[in-house]
Amino acid sequence: MFIQTEATPNPETLKFFPGRVILSDGVAAEFHNAESAAGHSPLAAQLLTISGVSSVFFGNNFIAVSKNTGEWEHLKPAILGIIMDYLMSESSIVLAPKSDRDGTEEFFNSADKELVKRIKVLIEERVRPAVSRDGGDITFRGFENGIVYLNLRGACAGCPSSTATLKRGIENLLRHFIPEIQGVEAFQ
Repeated sequence: MFIQTEATPNPETLKFFPGRVILSDGVAAEFHNAESAAGHSPLAAQLLTISGVSSVFFGNNFIAVSKNTGEWEHLKPAILGIIMDYLMSESSIVLAPKSDRDGTEEFFNSADKELVKRIKVLIEERVRPAVSRDGGDITFRGFENGIVYLNLRGACAGCPSSTATLKRGIENLLRHFIPEIQGVEAFQ
């Protein structure tokens, strides 16, 4: 089995491409510690036991691993070994999906329902695919007083350029198509 790796705009995150589907298209899962992964993803739980690994994000055809300490040249062999062994076992990557919402419901005024529908379509069709190419994911969380709130995950979370991406890229795109939007903020 050959697993390709690719740098992301976030120097603390690498993408691993095992050459097979990881999760269904449009589905993503993220884990920040072995305890949160337990019962949901044995692969994520194993990767999170590596000293220095801070999160694991599963996309359609990739696994994005983020670190908080250590150098990639030391972490990469252990990560590759775990991914390779796990995928050779043909076990499921995610057993029981965690909620995409992490306990947070969307918020917006019911009078903005049609506007929110248009925002979500733009995010799904134009923004999410581009963010996925960089090893991350972005989801709609809310709309209030002209501000769109988005949740950044994977390589996007903690990326030095995520603010620029939100403000210059995503905000400009959404405002171009939906003039009622006054701004875009990361949902905390």
